[in-house]
Amino acid sequence: MKNVSPSYLKHQFLIAMPHMHDENFAQTLTYIVEHNANGAMGLIINRPQSLSLADVLEQLRPELPPPARCKDIPIHLGGPVQTDRGFVLHPSGQVFQATVDLGGISLSTSQDVLFSIADGYGPDQNLITLGYAGWDAGQLDAEFAANAWLNCAFDPAILFEVESEDRLDAAAAKLGVNLNLLTSQAGHA
Repeated sequence: MKNVSPSYLKHQFLIAMPHMHDENFAQTLTYIVEHNANGAMGLIINRPQSLSLADVLEQLRPELPPPARCKDIPIHLGGPVQTDRGFVLHPSGQVFQATVDLGGISLSTSQDVLFSIADGYGPDQNLITLGYAGWDAGQLDAEFAANAWLNCAFDPAILFEVESEDRLDAAAAKLGVNLNLLTSQAGHA
């Protein structure tokens, strides 16, 4: 009997299939930060909120007016879990109080990364989210078996160079898929 090791999706994109009815994930592109036998954690990267970095800075350091350019830095809805907790994806290199290198990209969760971005010495390429997506052990695997997701290789250009509203289609295009041509009906043969 062949020994098959689990296939985990860390450092990949998850593309929600058109028939995804869960409003938390319908029409989303999610970057998978971690996926192992205990579950998975990811950040939705194509749902900007009405909040900007300026709004967040007004709460974190009210004594300083936020730089005007911070009004143009969107805060994304990273997922339905802990929506008051911030996460920043940025290219590897700069390290902050709480930074994890994910292999070419880093995840920082401490306030100092936000301050460095605001003050002009932080990573120029960044994506800021509030909240994250989480899956219990086996849950994401079951959703894949139910055809809820496609996955594709991570591409930093999609994360940092493509506008939020175009990221889902850009990731699907990497697979040669046009999501508009897929049926919203799921089934198994």
